[in-house]
Amino acid sequence: MSQNRNQLDPTTQATITIAWVIVLNKPFYPVYVWYLVGNGVVASLGTLLSAPLFLAIPFLARRSPLTARIALPLIGTLDTLLETKLFGSTSGTELYFAACIMLVALSFQAHEKWWQRGMAVLVFAVFVFSRNFIGVPLYVWSAPELATLFNLNAFAVASLLAFITLRHAGVPRT
Repeated sequence: MSQNRNQLDPTTQATITIAWVIVLNKPFYPVYVWYLVGNGVVASLGTLLSAPLFLAIPFLARRSPLTARIALPLIGTLDTLLETKLFGSTSGTELYFAACIMLVALSFQAHEKWWQRGMAVLVFAVFVFSRNFIGVPLYVWSAPELATLFNLNAFAVASLLAFITLRHAGVPRT
């Protein structure tokens, strides 16, 4: 069943907005790395690999709102895992798992509680895997570079969490 964006439920509309914000911000991350760290810019281009997946979410929502609402935290979780492997756990990329969990908390209707529970377990399991089994990063950063990356990622995650909260404010949960 094809649906118009105006006919989508408010939770799915919020999902679409958040996906667009992520897509539009993805290209700036390597620029921030270049400006703030000055090193590892080519490695940071790996963060763009997930952009097409986030871009697919608004189009997916037209066919299946639930699938789109599952896709946003799922893609975010896989993106976070990739970035943690790329940058290392001390870079602060694992903080993005908090945004993924928040999306799981806000992206489902009451009757979709089993999807929500399953996604919460999945995001947490991937976090535990990342924390314990991810191995050495694909790119080696110096201690000062990692401190800068951690600050960049902490600010970005806090900004994303604030945006998610503002976008979901007042969205009815049925």
